[in-house]
Amino acid sequence: MTAAPIRLLLADDHPVVRAGLRAVLETEDGIAVVAEAATAEDAVARASQGDIDVVLMDLQFGKGMGGAEATAAITARPGAPRVLIVTTYDTDADTLPAIEAGATGYLLKDAPPEDLAAAVRTAAAGRTTLAPAVADRLMNRLRTPGTALTRRESEVLVLVAEGLSNQAIGARLHLTEGTVKSHLARIYAKLGVDSRTAAVATATQLGLIRR
Repeated sequence: MTAAPIRLLLADDHPVVRAGLRAVLETEDGIAVVAEAATAEDAVARASQGDIDVVLMDLQFGKGMGGAEATAAITARPGAPRVLIVTTYDTDADTLPAIEAGATGYLLKDAPPEDLAAAVRTAAAGRTTLAPAVADRLMNRLRTPGTALTRRESEVLVLVAEGLSNQAIGARLHLTEGTVKSHLARIYAKLGVDSRTAAVATATQLGLIRR
């Protein structure tokens, strides 16, 4: 008796990327692409219909909900499909929210086709696959927790990198200006810097945020 195929939903806002993923995965035995979604909101709605085993989720969708937020919405439901992040971004500011949201795996778009197929099968079985760069960074966080930025600190520093003032950052994140300053002080201490410019440069160099 032949096992039922692993049923996939491809969630990415670029048609070319979805077509590429479909072309790679449909050649694999035991894997079937049953749906596509061009927005994170559509992915959440489609994943709830009960006929998807694994969602391949991008992180950036332009306007609206992002991939990490969609992952959280999908995985919060009973009997939810697994979510495998497939993206171009590997900074802490990208990987940590996605993993915290419940992603089963995290691959980069330059992964070889055989790695992608293997990750789909691993995710369907409820096990984790991480891109080597992501796994290395998570291991480093565990080894040197004192230098790792929290999720909120990463959010603050990303907005600093965008040129926002403390007041504007506070408004964006619903924090007081004093709380933003406290986060910045901790960021400076962790990174061994004494200015916004140096914090952004160092965090970018360490792969904590992307520019």
